[in-house]
Formats: sequence, structure tokens, C-alpha cells
Amino acid sequence: MVLQKKRKKLLNSRDLSWLSFNGRVLTEASKEEVPLLERLKFLAIFSSNLDEFYRVRIPVLMALKELKKQAITPQKFIKKGILKKTKKIIEDQQTYFGTILKEGIIPALKNKNIHLIYNEDIPTIIKEKTDRFFFDTIAAFLEISYPEQQVLLPKNNQLYLAINFDSEEKRLALISIPSDEIPRFFYTQIENTHYVVFIDDIIRSHLQYIFPHQISGAFSFKITRDAELDLQGEFNGDLANEIEKLLVLRDYGMATRFLYAPDVPPPILNQLTTCLQLEHANHITGGVYHNLKDFFTFPIKDQQLQYSKLPLTEIAYQYPTLFEEIKHRDILLHTPYHSYNPILRFFNEAVLNPEVEEIFITLYRVATNSQIVHALISAAKNGKKVTVFVELKARFDEANNIKWAKRMENAGIKIVYSDPKLKVHAKISLIKLNSGIQPKAFALLSTGNFNENTARTYTDHSLLTTSSAITTELDLLFTYLSSPSFGKEYPALTFQHLLVAKFNLLATFLHHINNEIDRALKGQEAAITIKLNNLEEEKLIHKLYEASQAGVKIRLIVRSICRIRPGIPGLSENIQVTRIVDRYLEHGRIFIFHNGGQEQIFLGSSDWMDRNIYRRIEVCFPIYNEELKQEIIQILALQLQDNTAAVQLDKDAQNIRITGGTRSSQEEIQKLVNTSFHKVVDH
Repeated sequence: MVLQKKRKKLLNSRDLSWLSFNGRVLTEASKEEVPLLERLKFLAIFSSNLDEFYRVRIPVLMALKELKKQAITPQKFIKKGILKKTKKIIEDQQTYFGTILKEGIIPALKNKNIHLIYNEDIPTIIKEKTDRFFFDTIAAFLEISYPEQQVLLPKNNQLYLAINFDSEEKRLALISIPSDEIPRFFYTQIENTHYVVFIDDIIRSHLQYIFPHQISGAFSFKITRDAELDLQGEFNGDLANEIEKLLVLRDYGMATRFLYAPDVPPPILNQLTTCLQLEHANHITGGVYHNLKDFFTFPIKDQQLQYSKLPLTEIAYQYPTLFEEIKHRDILLHTPYHSYNPILRFFNEAVLNPEVEEIFITLYRVATNSQIVHALISAAKNGKKVTVFVELKARFDEANNIKWAKRMENAGIKIVYSDPKLKVHAKISLIKLNSGIQPKAFALLSTGNFNENTARTYTDHSLLTTSSAITTELDLLFTYLSSPSFGKEYPALTFQHLLVAKFNLLATFLHHINNEIDRALKGQEAAITIKLNNLEEEKLIHKLYEASQAGVKIRLIVRSICRIRPGIPGLSENIQVTRIVDRYLEHGRIFIFHNGGQEQIFLGSSDWMDRNIYRRIEVCFPIYNEELKQEIIQILALQLQDNTAAVQLDKDAQNIRITGGTRSSQEEIQKLVNTSFHKVVDH
């Protein structure tokens, strides 16, 4: 049914669509109605996202370009000119970034008596304080090197100053800016004025105390390196130790970006390129300052310049314990609108409950000082059997996960690591009781990580249930994950309720789309509403095209990567795509199939990307309770009506801003949860 065109032309580039998302983040930073310090945070998010793009995606595009030159890779796998297009988009976005900061945010800060010293001399009035800070604190962390005299590979995303001397020798010195050891910003207040200074500038102003030679220039730069961990083939050794070794090497991987200040003279640039082996990196002229993701740590915390704190809604209890509550009803939490306390209490009660015999949980990204992990350790020490599946390959969280895994193992917890080629991204937990009465198990299934810190800023949904249909299938899945055959062979596991990637997830989604197609072809009402972080997988996208052509009304909310092309006559005119970027990160995955008015609703961990569908263990779970279904339907309805933080995506994945609106879905969902979703819902 899909039009007879090249299938690739029916899909947007994942990289260009992702850059479109990051551009949307930048737009949020430009809005004057957004609180001033929140605008700085959006700049920090943009900068952090772009760093990850250079660490993760640019190496792929560079490799494809090289393979194309060597005529190794079939043409269909290479997007024409994508690398060149990405560079142009990034260049334009970075220019806009500078305009927002210098012409919008910095003057607005000054109007609030906050002086961010940006590419200017340190004011005399604070010079004595910055002098003391340099000698008392900064000096202890300064590392000086001479690249022409020693082999030097600058660390990933480490900030440096290249120092050029007035001499015939044309020598260079490098100074690392220790923003990984001390705060990036020095802060002081004199009378009613707040001064914020980059430590970069404090170092610049004291170079005469470091070098006896005459200095002709000091130029900032940083290098971004490939972030992938190379776990080749079958790995039978200690996976945690292997990853720890690779984490050390990650900081010295292939250079993908050489970012430097605009005032670096060409001879100095050439010297750095040669000495630091940067010939194959992308050379990019940036601003005077790099790593502006450090705006996350901006020292001013004026509440009037931030989003107002919204009240957390606590669920209503009819029984003295959470376990007793779950025995009588399913609980659906919508964080951060709901308090995260019931999730913490779920594990805390397991620590104390004498009937709890076993605890199973998957951990993908945990908090730095995780209360949940502390509860698991206490449970093990209290004689419970605790099995924790730790994903060691959660990108950029590997070190934290290894730390906790070792600590849990020392406490007597059974730790299971994933296969090197198969991530476990599911967010599930099962608590089994030795009670002789029903229920004998409690389940927790979520769209987000079990992380109390990110739960404050990520919108997610978590189900607490004793449904035997769900707990029985979770028990089956955990048995498989804990078995020696995990990752090596796939047994004929059957799931009737859960959707589990590598087993039935793809087939079930295709089945539900086909069901809507059949209804539409019979002239019945047919609709699909889906919310995702990323939409990339081709088979599912083409099935949505088929559904659109059959007359199925398809509404998508996609935060980031979106390869589908909506609104094309004869192909996707029944598909609408919305993107929401607001104070909270939209993170929940929701799937609603109209099903003749008897909606089938699933929540879960899985985006529609190749990696989620084919290379991970993901779990999506059904919502059976009719009142809880209505909660999800109401939440998505509000998001589809958003006209302040939402944009519509066109066929080229460009953001089409909705103007003249006053409806913020996040504010309205907060009110809805506060007034309606704390009530008791019976089974």
C-alpha cells in the first residue's frame, strides 16, 4: 500500500531530525517569558546535547563518509551529504546560541544586578578577591604541558588554554582549566551587585605568574572524542572489569571535534593540529568559552528567576501500608507531578516486611546516592534474596553503575550483568512473598529509570500492581534474565500481557496497528495515539504510513529523533507529529490504540528505534483499569492541545511554532493530577 518510491526517501535523517530537536531546545532559551536562569539551563542542555552528538553520532557519519570513499558500503546506507548538512546546521545553531547569550541573557542578567563577566576584563572592584581565589584554590589544580616536547593527548571535553610566547622558538604551552575539579564559576557579591566570573578568565589574568616569557596570546580550545565502548564479539571474562578499563580509554578515543576560540591565529591552529594529532577531527570555530553546559552550575539561585516550585501530589492511602494499598488497587503514578515517595516506599517496605522473600529489579541509571540501592542492600542484610540486573553499558553512567554493583555484591546481593551485545533497558521490579494468602507478588513497572533524582525533572509513569497476569510474566522474564543462557539463545518464552522486546513486542505493535487498519477499511472509527522519545525503526514507520493511507487518524508526540514524514498527500496526510519542550523533560512512552472505543493502552520503556526493538530487552505493560486508562487519555489530550511549549513537525522534521496560545500542557497536567489523580481507584 505504501507508495512505490524509494523507501529511504520516505524517511527523514535521524541526525538532522535530532539537530532539529536541539534547535527546539535553543528556541526555549531565547524566550523572554521563560525565567532567566531557566534560559541559561536550556543553553546548558543544548551544549550538553551537542557534546553527546559529537561523541556518539559524528563518529558514525565520519566512518560512513570514509567507507563511501572506499566504495565499501552500499550506497543505500549512506545519506547524501548528511555530514556536511549537520556541520552547517550546527554552525548556524552555535551562532544563534551566542546571540541569545550575548544580546539577550547577559543584558537581562545585568538588569537584575547580576554581572556575568563575558569576554571582558575582570572589574577592578573584585580583582583582589579573584587574586586570592587564584592563589588559594585554582593554582593547586593547574597542569602545564609543552606539546612539542612531550606526547600529549588532551582528554575528552577537557578545557585548555594554548599559550603562545613572543619568541623566535614559536613554542606553545598548554594549561588545563580544572573545571572538573573546582566550580567553573567564581562568585562574589559587593553591595547589591552579584559578580560571576569564568575561572578561565581568572587563569588568563594570572599568566604572568606562571610563565617568565613574554606572552603574545592565550587561546581556549577543547577536543571531543568518540564515546563508544568497543566490546567486540563474545566476551566471557569479568564484564565490569573490562568496562572499567575501557572507560579509562574513552577519554582518549578518536577525536571527532576540535573546537577553538575565534581569535586563534592560523599558525597556532596548525601547530595544535599537528602536535595533538587532530588532522582528522572536525575543526570548528566556537566562542571564547567552551563547555557551556557548565551553566547547569551557575551560582546564582534566585528563586524569582527560576520556575516556581509546583506542589507534589501525594497519593491517597486507605490502608496503613503501601503493600496493603496495592493489594486492593492498582496505583499509577505520574511523576514529577506525583511525589516519588511511593516508589521509594515500595522498596523500603520490602526491607521490613517479614513475608517478603525475594526482590528482583533491573537498574539502568541510578542516582548518585541511590536510596533505592541502599534499601536493596538493607534487604539483603535482613535475609531477603535480592537479585539485581545491572546494565553496565548505560552510556555515560557506566562508572556509577559499576560502583553500585560492587557495593551491592559485597552486601550479598546477586548481581547479574547483561550480555555485551544486548542491553537491558526495561524498568521493572518484582517482589515475591512467602505468604500463604494472595497476592504472592507485587510488581513495579515504569517508563523511567528507578532514579529519585531524575524523577524530579523527567515526566514518567509507574504502575504498582498485584495483577497475577503481570507478576507471573515478570517472574518468567526475571528467571530468564538470571539464567546462564541469557543473551546467548532465546527460548520460546510466551507473553500474553507484557510486551517484551526480542520476544513479542514488535509483533504485538504491528498487530494493533493492523487492527486499526482493518477497522478503518471497514469504515469504522480508527485511531492511534503514541508518545515517544524517538521514532526511527523503519518497519513500524512504514506500517504507520499504511495505516494513514487506510484512513487511521494518527497523532504522535515525539520529543527527539523523528524519521517519519507527516502530512504528505497520499502517504501520511492522516499523521500529525507534535514536539514538546518545556520545564520537564518529556520521557514517558505511551501507546493508545482506539480498538473500536475499547482502548488498548500500553506504557513502557521502549522507543521505536532499531536498538530498542532489536538489540535490547524492553518491557511495555498494559493498563487494564478503566479509570487509569482515562488518566492516560486525559494527559495525552492535554499535550496534544498544548500551544505554548509544543510545535508541529513538518515533513522535513522542522519545528513549526504554534503562535498566540496560552495552554501549557505541563501546567494543566499538574492541576489535573493535583485535583483528580490522587483519589483512590479500586480494582
